[in-house]
Amino acid sequence: MNQPRATVVPDGVYALTASPEFARDALCFAAAESGLYRSTDGGLTWEPAFASLGEAGLTLTTAVAVSPSFKSDRTVFAAVPGGVLRSYDRGQTWYSAFLPTPPPLVSALAVSPNYAEDGTLFAATLDDGVYRSADRGVRWVAYNFGLLDLHVTCLAVSPDYADDETLFSGTESGIFESTNGARAWREVDFPMEYAPVLSLAIAGRRGEDRVIFAGTESAGIFRSGDAGCTWQQILSGDESSPVNAILVSSDYPSERLVLAVNGSVLVISQDGGNTWAESPLKHPVTEMLTSVAAPAGLGAGRPLLIGLSEGGVLCI
Repeated sequence: MNQPRATVVPDGVYALTASPEFARDALCFAAAESGLYRSTDGGLTWEPAFASLGEAGLTLTTAVAVSPSFKSDRTVFAAVPGGVLRSYDRGQTWYSAFLPTPPPLVSALAVSPNYAEDGTLFAATLDDGVYRSADRGVRWVAYNFGLLDLHVTCLAVSPDYADDETLFSGTESGIFESTNGARAWREVDFPMEYAPVLSLAIAGRRGEDRVIFAGTESAGIFRSGDAGCTWQQILSGDESSPVNAILVSSDYPSERLVLAVNGSVLVISQDGGNTWAESPLKHPVTEMLTSVAAPAGLGAGRPLLIGLSEGGVLCI
């Protein structure tokens, strides 16, 4: 791997994402304390993405997501206090959609893999549960039946959402699952009671054999090999090592590559989480790693973007 370089985003980064056409357009986004930032050179340089909003563009941005059909629809979503902004021109101009009052704080965004057909996306909030939009982000409705903990920190949508309508939400007290597009939720039997779950990732298996990874605030990483029925701890943790993000190879299980940010270090597993190693990169980072994106997918020599809690993005 190349030596990482921290690029200029002036304050703490909450989330990162990249165009599905990254190999061609090198486009990526960073959600940060002072707004959304946009890079057209793979993260080497950044510019404010909300410039068209004027002074209103200097606003906390807590999450960002792109459409899976970005090549054709050029759609980007960004979470700001009380609402979700959407752009149809690769993040240059924006339209507002405000969530019901009192304005909730959006913590995560997730887009249906079948977005081109169903126009569905989800917003997690820190006190008001999960909101869903079925009209490409124009209108939003709370979907919280059975969701016993409304402090939602992360979401993961099934790769087969078009068929199974399944998604998971990580909350302050555990994990909840919906199998009908968030219309109703059930609590998953997670082994750590009152363990805030900060990150979720779903591997590529279908049905009951699906593998799910859950990163916690202080108890490390857990894995389920049976769609959330049973769990085992595969990486221990402590209060200084929140697992803020997990990525899984799109070719899983044939390629059992898992990547996670664990406090101030990047950890990687080549065997589905059975064993872990710290990234060999000797970068001088002491602050928390907040997020990670693999614009070209996980694999040797492929680029990574890593968000830092005190500002900046590592380009690897």
